[in-house]
Amino acid sequence: MTEIEDSEISLVRPSVVTIRTAKPRDLPELNEMIALLAAHHGDAAAATPEQLERDLFGPLPWIHALVAETGEGLIGYAILVPLYRAQEGKRGMDLHHLFVRDGHRGHGTGQLLVDRARETARNAGCGYLSVSAATGNVLAHRFYEQLDFTPRPVTGMRYMQSIA
Repeated sequence: MTEIEDSEISLVRPSVVTIRTAKPRDLPELNEMIALLAAHHGDAAAATPEQLERDLFGPLPWIHALVAETGEGLIGYAILVPLYRAQEGKRGMDLHHLFVRDGHRGHGTGQLLVDRARETARNAGCGYLSVSAATGNVLAHRFYEQLDFTPRPVTGMRYMQSIA
């Protein structure tokens, strides 16, 4: 039997990832990742760090953000938005954004972010967590279904009106 010295073995390991609530110091990197996700979907990002600061840390916080951090910096994020089913009296959260940087995908970071999103929603008294993915985004569909999300049919049109 041939002996192999330790120096001959090289294993590629993902970095240690910490999932935590976003802090004000994260705003520039968080804003950068939001722009990367928008570009991935062919959209232009107009959000600014100042708007994120208002919506995450202002007098009336509107969203909740989780970040995935390694020694290299932030590698992913999730944004949660409150929902309500008035006819049922049920609180919920929408996993509005989920993003992991290129080079860090496939190591479980997205699943860790979803797990923490579930925990955050539960702790806020929510009975459900929802998420949506573009019709043709089959990889996202598979990912969410593997995490026990159930597809729901789209029922009707959604309308919008500017009030600014």
